[in-house]
Amino acid sequence: MINTSRSRIVVIITVALALVAAIIAIGLGSVFIPVSDILSTIFGSSSKAVNATIIWDIRLPRVLLAMIIGANIAISGALLQAVMGNPLADPGLTGVTSGAAACVLVIMLAAPQYTQFIPIAAFVGGLIAAGIVYALAWRRTGISPITIILSGVAVNALCGGLIGLLTIMYSDRLPAAVQWLNGSLAVKGNNALMMVFPYAIAGWILSFFAIRKANIIRLGDQVASNLGENVNRIRILLSLLAVFLAAISVAAIGMIGFVGLVVPHMARLLVGSDYKYLLPMSMALGALVLLIADTGGRTLFAPLDIPAGILMAVIGGPYFLYLMRKKAF
Repeated sequence: MINTSRSRIVVIITVALALVAAIIAIGLGSVFIPVSDILSTIFGSSSKAVNATIIWDIRLPRVLLAMIIGANIAISGALLQAVMGNPLADPGLTGVTSGAAACVLVIMLAAPQYTQFIPIAAFVGGLIAAGIVYALAWRRTGISPITIILSGVAVNALCGGLIGLLTIMYSDRLPAAVQWLNGSLAVKGNNALMMVFPYAIAGWILSFFAIRKANIIRLGDQVASNLGENVNRIRILLSLLAVFLAAISVAAIGMIGFVGLVVPHMARLLVGSDYKYLLPMSMALGALVLLIADTGGRTLFAPLDIPAGILMAVIGGPYFLYLMRKKAF
């Protein structure tokens, strides 16, 4: 049992680290901006027009977008893990991400005149993929990690095939889609931030209202039923919320893997399994992890801008294998 006071302190420290990382990330790039200049620009006391343009139009939107998407995917993973009763579930492994990406690509490549419907398409694609995985993995005794992996592999392969077919059929429109598929935050700017922000706020508020339900469902179906709860209704509502957060993230920047798996697992080690602390911890840690990945991608290999999705795959893959080796699941 992890002390609740310690959990609060850990969450607060993680939030503080995320804010410090955001300030540092804004300063790093082809033009270095000192912290004092960043703060004076943000609080309106700076007269340096160049710094203001770089911060307000380029770096701050990118930093905020990375943090919002990281928080979204981490919360989505934490909720899916409660719904499916094991820590293997995440938007990537359960096919939600690839299902949303396939539907978004249909619009991006085959019907670009309907780009305003990309968030809806992502949500529908994520729902279909999650429904298929859930139906394939469900047994009377519950859902085992192995069946989730196998079902997720099948759905990911199906969606991957559809994505491959679309990229071949519309190869002349591919360059922009390739960057999006790799989870890149480059050249996203305020438009992407404004698109995802209101949806994210709504998802976060609903997630915090769902903390009690997540705590009940993670105890198991029998216990939840004995407490007078409708297990299936809770499972459906939490799944819808998780898919919604993952889908709007995919619609904004593309496919980001392993954040939904690795971050809730790390958060659980730090603050325990109580969603009262696990959810805000996952949110803060997800924002921090994706911000570091994006900042590393655009600075470590400059002038190349490596998509955050690629760095997360490079880091998350070995970590996942380590967890499997340690039988952490």
